[in-house]
Amino acid sequence: MPRRHSYLIAILLLILVFIAILLLRRGDEPSAPTLPPYSYSKALRQAHEGLPGAARVLYQQLRRDDLTPIRRAALYAELPNYPSPQALQLARLGLENDEPLVRRAAIASVRRLLQPSQRSLVLGPLLDDDDQSVRFAAVDALLGLDPDAIGLYFGPLQSALEQYQQVLETQPDDAQAQVHLARLYLHENDYDQAAAAVQRSLAVDPENLDALATQVRLLERQGLHDQSRQVLAKALALRPNSAFLQYELGLWLIRHNQREYALLALSRAVELEPENTDYRYTLAVTLHDLEQPDAAQKQLETVLSRQPANRRARVLLIQYWKETGQLQNVQVLLAELERQNPDDPFLQKGL
Repeated sequence: MPRRHSYLIAILLLILVFIAILLLRRGDEPSAPTLPPYSYSKALRQAHEGLPGAARVLYQQLRRDDLTPIRRAALYAELPNYPSPQALQLARLGLENDEPLVRRAAIASVRRLLQPSQRSLVLGPLLDDDDQSVRFAAVDALLGLDPDAIGLYFGPLQSALEQYQQVLETQPDDAQAQVHLARLYLHENDYDQAAAAVQRSLAVDPENLDALATQVRLLERQGLHDQSRQVLAKALALRPNSAFLQYELGLWLIRHNQREYALLALSRAVELEPENTDYRYTLAVTLHDLEQPDAAQKQLETVLSRQPANRRARVLLIQYWKETGQLQNVQVLLAELERQNPDDPFLQKGL
């Protein structure tokens, strides 16, 4: 064989060996992870802020199988602002998750996604969940439904409710646990037990405003309206700058058909705590009931300027603008809603 050919073969062999080494090294290196089109943090922010495409990326993230329970639970907290058949399907999948934290978050999501009459069929099976906290979350979600709406789950609900009460009874030094216990007894019209739980809560924490509000409701339910007003008045005299108590006063006045006076208390609550959108929403509804549509609409506009994802406020503002013939504003809000969630059932109603 000519020497020249020998050199060429040797060089070719060296090249082939070098290529083989490179290929082997590349095979040992870990492949770069493929990221989803949107990161979790970006999707969560997009949903929380009501940005265009929020529903799509929220659903996408909930379909992932590599999220930690706390991250998945945070996504479920945003889901009720983006209702659709897909949203309900994803929420129901959450009810089957292995983690109790996720199942509880899914229960809270379903509670807001479904009407009361539809809720028991979806959440009823959770009354027999292996985890106690999940069973109790299902009880909270089903309380207040009439027996017809509860249907076949009436027995399991009563059983889980009794377990819930027994557990809370063992926590007399936990003020919030006693408030919750009082509300459970109040639901059953067991006024003596409810009163005892309220007193235990106030004994542990005399400043507990939730306990005071529950005491007011308890007295009202017993027909002791003057006494309920006195409890509220006394609490307000000590804490006139409490937005919570001003709000509770507004609700008390609404329940007693005194909306004109309620307006003052609700306005004060919003003034003291302007970021509380629940207070502002209730103020808007009260203004509308008192035939002050412009003021009601402004309150809802403020809510949406701070919480664009707040579907409840958006839908109500659309209805109010329809009533006053402001169809251009309606179209703007509907267009924004469609960009957020094109499958929102409210969009089917159109103008």
